[in-house]
Amino acid sequence: MEADFVPFEKIKQMYPEEWVLLGNPEMKNTTVLGGVVLYHSKDKKEVCYIGRDKTQNFSKVTIAFAGDLKQNRRIGILRRL
Repeated sequence: MEADFVPFEKIKQMYPEEWVLLGNPEMKNTTVLGGVVLYHSKDKKEVCYIGRDKTQNFSKVTIAFAGDLKQNRRIGILRRL
């Protein structure tokens, strides 16, 4: 069974606020346009480690977040004494 290319806008609808491992991603500069969904999870480390076994048939892979990273970003201030 051959996997299908999925546009990134559809990936964002299918897996909102999740990290997605994509095989043979289509990119424009640093923007992900889509790819073959290999694995997804809310946990980025899980995608990296468990998804690694699913990448052997692909020449390129990438991990993308299907949500708004700015919304979840936390800024900390280090105060030196």
